[in-house]
Amino acid sequence: MKKIFKNNFRELSVIIAIVIMCVIFGALNPVYVSIANIVDILDQAILYGLMGLGIMLPIITSGIDISVGSVLAMSGCIVAKLAVAGVNPVLCMLVGLLVGFAAGAVNGLLISKMKLQPFIATMGTQSAFRGLAYIITEGYPVLGVPDSYRNMLNVKVLGDIRISALVFLAWAIIVYILLKKTRLGTYIYAVGGNMEAARLSGVRVEFVQTMAYAIGMLGTALAGLIQVAKLGTGDPTTGNGWEMNAIAAAAIGGTSMAGGRGNPWGTVLGAILFSGLKIGLIVMNVNTYWQYVATGLVIIVAAYVEIFQTMIASKKKKKS
Repeated sequence: MKKIFKNNFRELSVIIAIVIMCVIFGALNPVYVSIANIVDILDQAILYGLMGLGIMLPIITSGIDISVGSVLAMSGCIVAKLAVAGVNPVLCMLVGLLVGFAAGAVNGLLISKMKLQPFIATMGTQSAFRGLAYIITEGYPVLGVPDSYRNMLNVKVLGDIRISALVFLAWAIIVYILLKKTRLGTYIYAVGGNMEAARLSGVRVEFVQTMAYAIGMLGTALAGLIQVAKLGTGDPTTGNGWEMNAIAAAAIGGTSMAGGRGNPWGTVLGAILFSGLKIGLIVMNVNTYWQYVATGLVIIVAAYVEIFQTMIASKKKKKS
């Protein structure tokens, strides 16, 4: 039991934080713990979580990707356009995923091959991808997405739980298997832990970086597909600033912003905690602007907790 607690300390800490949050907000306003509100929290956590799982991969390699919000809008708009034009829903989704993968690969190549700093590279593509979303839609939302597409990702499968929740769970499992059970996953951790050591060990660092960004952006593309199914529209303005939500979900879940460490299940729990916090503030009628303050504080606190844990672990090693 002690070993389990030690190996999963961060995830168990987030679970405890979720329980405490529910107790506090529930005591202040019983509406918070109603079934309808819990479903809203989970629905929002799906989007944050998919993007968080995606951005986690570049962060583990000691990178960052702030273009995720723009890619969510771009892939969503393309899928909405195709769906409205009568294209088969499955083909629409495949195209959306391909767009996300290609956008992530572009980011990865700019960083790995052209040696641009991750923040600078993705800041440039953030603007470029957002511009493409506006060009594709001519600046107007794409309305009238048919039910044949929407029902693929938005239909209820168990009570008020939608199929998008199963998609989220499936993607979390895939990312877990990728990171923990494959050679590529081992290399992703190795590149983030010590890039030069990984290179000297024969790891194709450029390829690993590119794949981390490309595969990671599939999570964002999935979030875009679900958003279109949920709202029935593709909006070029959607996802503005959502990169902060994705980073917060990953950071809360224990992903080290310095690279080399991250757990998919921690990110899933982080997304639920972060979504619950934001909706809790809404339920308590807190000014919307304070949500931005809360987002920033959450990221800072989560990053400091990671540093604090590292310091404690380092001191224990020296003593032993």
